[in-house]
Amino acid sequence: MISDSSAPMASCLANSVTYNTTLCACAPGYVLQGGRNTCELFAGNSTITTDSGVDYYALSFPETLFAFDSIKKFTQSQAVFLEATLVMLLSWLLFCFCLRFSKLGDGRNVWFKIRWWISRLDICFATRHWLVSFGLLRYVLPFLGFVNCGCGLDDQKVVTKRKTELGGAFSIASWILFIGLFAALLYQIISKRSIEVHNVRATNGPELTSFINDMEFNITTVSSMSCANLRNLGNLVTGNPGSIDERVVSLSTLGNYSCYNSSTGPTIVLKCRNCKVHYDHMFISWQFVDLPNNPATAVGFEFKLTSMDIAQKHVSFVSGTLKNGSDFNGSPLTFRGNQTNILKFNLFPRIYHNLHELKLIQPLFHEFLPGSVSRDTNELRASLERSADGLINTTLFINFLSHYVVEIEKENILGPVSFLADLGGLYCISIGIFFYLLIQCEYRIKKLRNEDSILRRIRNRRKAQEHWDKLRKYVMYTYGCTALDDKYNNTRKETDCGGCLLHSVRGSGSSNKRRLTSRRDSISLYKKPGSHANKSITCKPLGSTNDSKLHSENMAKQQNVGSCKDPPHSQPQECSIVDDSFIPPPPSLAIKDGSEMDLSDIQKNLKNLYEYNVMLRDKLIATQSLLNSSSSKHTSSVNSSVNNKES
Repeated sequence: MISDSSAPMASCLANSVTYNTTLCACAPGYVLQGGRNTCELFAGNSTITTDSGVDYYALSFPETLFAFDSIKKFTQSQAVFLEATLVMLLSWLLFCFCLRFSKLGDGRNVWFKIRWWISRLDICFATRHWLVSFGLLRYVLPFLGFVNCGCGLDDQKVVTKRKTELGGAFSIASWILFIGLFAALLYQIISKRSIEVHNVRATNGPELTSFINDMEFNITTVSSMSCANLRNLGNLVTGNPGSIDERVVSLSTLGNYSCYNSSTGPTIVLKCRNCKVHYDHMFISWQFVDLPNNPATAVGFEFKLTSMDIAQKHVSFVSGTLKNGSDFNGSPLTFRGNQTNILKFNLFPRIYHNLHELKLIQPLFHEFLPGSVSRDTNELRASLERSADGLINTTLFINFLSHYVVEIEKENILGPVSFLADLGGLYCISIGIFFYLLIQCEYRIKKLRNEDSILRRIRNRRKAQEHWDKLRKYVMYTYGCTALDDKYNNTRKETDCGGCLLHSVRGSGSSNKRRLTSRRDSISLYKKPGSHANKSITCKPLGSTNDSKLHSENMAKQQNVGSCKDPPHSQPQECSIVDDSFIPPPPSLAIKDGSEMDLSDIQKNLKNLYEYNVMLRDKLIATQSLLNSSSSKHTSSVNSSVNNKES
């Protein structure tokens, strides 16, 4: 705290007291902030922080690649992993539940594809569905609550693999639960991977001399004072004060000491490099005295004691803030007077056997005994007006526990066998929960027992339609038949290529002409010049003619066709089977749009084609018999004419 002797009483800052008529000082518990020139209440955190400087991890990760300490800031417990797992699990089940209300359609929409791929994700229950293996369910169902289940299952039924949408949803849900529990297990392994075993035993002098650490003591007096107020720092008192082993030596025998001004007040620094602690009790004292216009007052102390091994790989420290003792219940106060403020610390020698016999001294805060303090304005005003109270006595008491040494061992509480056992248990729990739900759903909702066949039937029908469309395109491209144009989705009148001779669009025109000529020559019995335009194979569209009626008429024409009559004596007549009235056109194929095409339609088309082939075979046999009879008659007539001439 700083006061101005020339400042009138009316110019004192808020939260301040007036002493000696014209001088001002901050109230108890308030400290002057030089930058803002205000008296502010000191509200330092009284938590004492201690770090042993040694940490263990079951798995060693490079700090640059995986900093587990940074993750611990966001994941303070396993509850974070479990909550995230629950959110993901509920989101997935809700998505699958809402998806089941979408329409399957003809298997071409995006909802069917999503539901189909969810069914393909059935990797955990593909052979464990309802009505799959009675031998399995016979022993499982009693444990699930179905004691008298008259399921009608066959003992000899072969186990088949079937994937359903419900099984896929539960399979992914079981894996989400397993991964979440596995993450929580890993967190437990890393955070609570081992237990620390402490063994305290008596020690001796030569063993204590082996504890060589770099030690540093920092004590800050929270006030508006500076190092100019410091007095009587430089002596080290060892042993018990007032006893025969009391010794007063220079502080430089322990280490280097200094003072510097910080933003919160003057800081006393004592550094000891490669320090060997030989004393059980050490006392380091100093004073802050009044200066003109700068009284010796303080509102607290900040400290940090650090110990580091020689290799500088492990650092143990203790730090914290002291505002008052335990007697004042945290009420604001100001330190000032003759009584000494004592800060007690203990130094524990520790040996870490599992870290290559690391020897590290652990500093710990023990107690704070406040000296002269002022808790209200009147006490502070009276102390400021007494010159005998114009100082702050501070003593650092260090107790080196040299009689005992602490031996530390780390023992892992989770070995590979227990880890695998926990992992297997988590997997069984995840699968078992959703296996039970699957059995319950398929037992109570019979529609779910055969839901895989519905998806497969729609998908197979769509695949068959796609293959049929590819075949139509191939035929159209290869033979150039316009009646197979891929326009089955529109509502316009379609043309049929019944009875059509398919002309290839590939090759030269001469080759096409030769193939047509050869086909006509192979069908006609006699070749008559100039009659090619009258008898030919034509392609007529059926239009809107009823296919069944036309087929019956063609069959009637087939039965009423007469045989070729004998030609006149002048020359024989042509008997051709390429007449339109003689050979009916083939039946048209019934093609329906989209998913309406069913197996029965394909069977109907095959039946019509079969009947048409049977009709052609009968006509071919009739034609062959006609040819044989006409040739025999012609031979007999020739023979008779020859015999007549000879006679």
